[in-house]
Amino acid sequence: MRIFALSNIHVDYDANAEWVGNLSKYDYRDDLLILAGDVTHDLTLLAWCVGEFSARFKHVLFVPGNHDLWVLGKEKGKTSLQKFIDVKATIEDSGASMRSFRKGDALIAPLQGWYDYSFGEPTDELRQMWADYRACRWPADFGPVEAAAHFAAMNPPLEIGAATRVITFSHFLPRIDLVPFYVPRKHRILDPVLGSARIEAELRRLGSCLHVYGHSHINRSVHIDGVRYVNNAFGYPHENMIASKQLYCVDEI
Repeated sequence: MRIFALSNIHVDYDANAEWVGNLSKYDYRDDLLILAGDVTHDLTLLAWCVGEFSARFKHVLFVPGNHDLWVLGKEKGKTSLQKFIDVKATIEDSGASMRSFRKGDALIAPLQGWYDYSFGEPTDELRQMWADYRACRWPADFGPVEAAAHFAAMNPPLEIGAATRVITFSHFLPRIDLVPFYVPRKHRILDPVLGSARIEAELRRLGSCLHVYGHSHINRSVHIDGVRYVNNAFGYPHENMIASKQLYCVDEI
């Protein structure tokens, strides 16, 4: 069984949705897809997209990204925590899963999370420009730091058991040095909202040998201290220079 990785498919864009619809219905029937978040904030589109992947892959594993928890339009009365519950139900109804997956000696585990400013404190400029500050809604006295703790608490202390190979995945970056050196300094204003060191601690605790992530829209495959980190973000239609616009096989079990 091949394991493919994909994130940030953003099917709100017609070109991205068309790509999903045109995927082969035969080539991936025995394979697994890790879908590492940022599909869409629209639950109807989410159901369609995940359903399309589920019809093509034997297994689809999903973890939501920040865009998936936006509350817009008719949803403005609910919180992003309530949206998470809706997303989870939509995923399961569409034939995918947000739970861990085992096959033989391999364990594939999703790591829920959010950014918690462990990569730096946001500037006033970032708070003005970053859409999550307007499109996400949290309960009173609740913000990104509390959201990160809330979602991390959903990651149970997994019993590795007979698993000798652990693969983990998250939407958010587990470490800031996954941002490559060539990213212009002006874009490093985004560092505080890229991820959380808590995710890194969790994947290390589990003994992960491969971690798939998304969010940054910068495709990478890099080894750091015994772990391979992979980002295969599809990205927005104009991001041809930093996204490969194709599925990427990361492993086989």
